[in-house]
Amino acid sequence: MAVVSEATDAPRADPTPIPAAAPGLPPRPRVVVIGAGFGGLTAARKLSRLAVDVTLVDRRNFHTFQPLLYQLATAGLDTASIAYPVRGIVHHQRSLRFRLGEVVGIDRAAREVTLADGDKLTYDYLVLAAGAVTATFGVPGVDEYALPLKTLTDAVRLRTHLLAAFEAADAGHRDPQKAMTVVVVGGGPTGVELCGGISELIKSVLAKDYPELDTGRARIVLIEMTDRLLGSFDPHSSKRALQGLGRRGVEIRLNTSVQSVGEDYVELTDGTHIATNTLIWTAGIRASDIGSDLGVNLDKAGRVPVEADLSLAADPSVFIIGDLAAARDPLGQLYPQLAPVAMQQGRHVVRQIEARMFNRPAAPFRYLNKGTMATIGRNSAVAELPGHIRFGGFPAWIAWLGLHLLFLIGFRNRLSVLLDWSWNYLTFQRGARLILPMESDDGGEVDGRSGGSGGSGLSRSGPAAPPASPAPLRRPPTAPAPVRPGAP
Repeated sequence: MAVVSEATDAPRADPTPIPAAAPGLPPRPRVVVIGAGFGGLTAARKLSRLAVDVTLVDRRNFHTFQPLLYQLATAGLDTASIAYPVRGIVHHQRSLRFRLGEVVGIDRAAREVTLADGDKLTYDYLVLAAGAVTATFGVPGVDEYALPLKTLTDAVRLRTHLLAAFEAADAGHRDPQKAMTVVVVGGGPTGVELCGGISELIKSVLAKDYPELDTGRARIVLIEMTDRLLGSFDPHSSKRALQGLGRRGVEIRLNTSVQSVGEDYVELTDGTHIATNTLIWTAGIRASDIGSDLGVNLDKAGRVPVEADLSLAADPSVFIIGDLAAARDPLGQLYPQLAPVAMQQGRHVVRQIEARMFNRPAAPFRYLNKGTMATIGRNSAVAELPGHIRFGGFPAWIAWLGLHLLFLIGFRNRLSVLLDWSWNYLTFQRGARLILPMESDDGGEVDGRSGGSGGSGLSRSGPAAPPASPAPLRRPPTAPAPVRPGAP
């Protein structure tokens, strides 16, 4: 399911109950929103201005600013800087209740959502914003050995793995070349930004932290199956990214893909064998499995086909937004799976629910593209704005920094990120270089390379108990999380 609990004791009631309808008036419509990502949170907050009772459900009690996960993974930021408690965001909205829980079923006939603890949430309108998960195309070994980057847990695990690998190499317990070789699969914005961040981490920070290691031999290899990076950008921006990463020492392999993955190697389709202890998978995403509970046909990426107003054709009381929705523009093209799209869809759904409440006609969703950006590294980024405006370098990097600060939730988070960025820029340091023990699904400690799209699980291989050979960072035995080809 898309919404999985991370706590065993979910709260049964909000300390500030939803106000009841006034005596003599009909009951207020009940709206259940599943998912506290960009789209779901936007919809839930906007719904609170209507005369409805809103329940927001998520398996985590915090909202993650996913565009900056790569900075957490490369020790540029800490967890509290890019995550914010959901209750802290919505506590002042009395008609909105947050429910921490795992959705295990949706009964459209009864208009009920069932949670893992047995509770049922009745709704008049349902908004599904459960997002997407990492997937692997069924490539042998990826589920067992690759590190995804989709959740806060993934980012902390990746940071732990990178730092633990250098510690083990420094102690002589790992082959230094394998430990210092990082393979990133997927040349979208996430892969490009991650390669730039890892390059800066190794050259500016780890080279000083580990003077006995020859960090000049470190390799970062970016694998992209198409003929250019940043496939959703203009070719000029793709060329800028290619050149920018090349100047940072990143090896880029275009027109190739991963054939198989082992404990300490990656095999490419062109026959290349790369010895490494670190494979990071950013090659794509697939919609959350919650769509299968709706009893409708899904597209090949698991997305739910929707009407022009984002409602379900078979049930106009159900709306689908964000990565889960197979929504199309007037030309029939699927909307990109981006945060701005999800946020605009969240606002649109609120208007459609209001229209239904007052028997007004539905309106089609139209996405207003305000531009896209991707950072390559210090002082370097690419930006594309409406009107065919394209620019790069330092101005684009400053614009990227400002935009991400603007979209962060909470003044404290904005200030914290601004201070961390300023410190990192002036000192060439990364303050969040922490190797943290993590817990697997069975409660055991883990670290290293493993974990599902949001779960935990790594083989024990930290410096406190270094293995004689590179430790396989295995995922827990869960079903592989599928992916959408070419996603960032």
